[in-house]
Amino acid sequence: MKRIGKFFWPLVSTIAIIVSIYILYKDLRGLSLDEFLASLQAIPYSGWLLAMGATFVAYAALAGYDHLALEHIGHRVSLWFITVTSFTTYALSHNIGASVFSGALVRYRAYTSKGLSGSEVGLLVAFCSFTFFLGTVMMFGLVLVLEPEIIERFADFLPIEAAFSTGWLILALVGLYVVGSLVGFRPLRTRWFKLEYPKPSLVFRQLAIAPVELLGAAAIIYFVLPAEGNPGYFVVLGIFLASFSVALLSHAPGGIGVLELVFIAGLPEMDPADVLAALAVFRLFYLIVPFVIALFVILVFERANFLARLKSGDE
Repeated sequence: MKRIGKFFWPLVSTIAIIVSIYILYKDLRGLSLDEFLASLQAIPYSGWLLAMGATFVAYAALAGYDHLALEHIGHRVSLWFITVTSFTTYALSHNIGASVFSGALVRYRAYTSKGLSGSEVGLLVAFCSFTFFLGTVMMFGLVLVLEPEIIERFADFLPIEAAFSTGWLILALVGLYVVGSLVGFRPLRTRWFKLEYPKPSLVFRQLAIAPVELLGAAAIIYFVLPAEGNPGYFVVLGIFLASFSVALLSHAPGGIGVLELVFIAGLPEMDPADVLAALAVFRLFYLIVPFVIALFVILVFERANFLARLKSGDE
């Protein structure tokens, strides 16, 4: 079983990438490199600047995930350390894939140096993952309530009323989570850790911070899409939520092929070259640049630890 588990997710990731790229190849055979480059060049400077600002907003919100988790656990860590750790964690996990596992390794290395135990780091990872899940679910609900027609882009056999009702049901479940915090459910105890329900002040901050990262990430793509044929921000947000969720489930590094496939399918009214250009900007700002910076941060962190061990050994 362990051997099967070891190769299962890499296999799923590989299959997802191959299938996505194959379908994209069939759909985009008529697209030339010149068309793609022309779409990139057509993006105005204001679009580039707004996309850059949206990237900063998204990663700032991700730091809020860790801050809330540490407050829930009861540990005080400097805001600068939290910000750098969170940025490094997500920059690596978004690119590597299997974000929960790769993110846990980075957080374990960083936060144990600040006195957290292994089980506390596990709770932190679980809290951050749930905060992301909560934000995604809530945004899905809002999109389905405000733009129920979006369901026709992926499943035209489903009635719009079903999407609208599903949206309200999702929001009701989020509301039930808030009620549970106000009432105060008993903590869940296992052999390894105790999982306590967050206090209401933390829950309300989760609901405020969790959507911001998704709103910022989707805005990167929206700001660099051309106005012609653009269905609006909420539609782009809904397609982003679907594509990003599928990419995470596929464990494909950086969602290679998966993001492109879902966006091309979800925006049939737009030129595929323009959609691919917008996703290239998203990958540059949200994935590639943060990944390079994160590698540098890890080198600096490990060098500092190495020098500290040498110094303590000399003493």
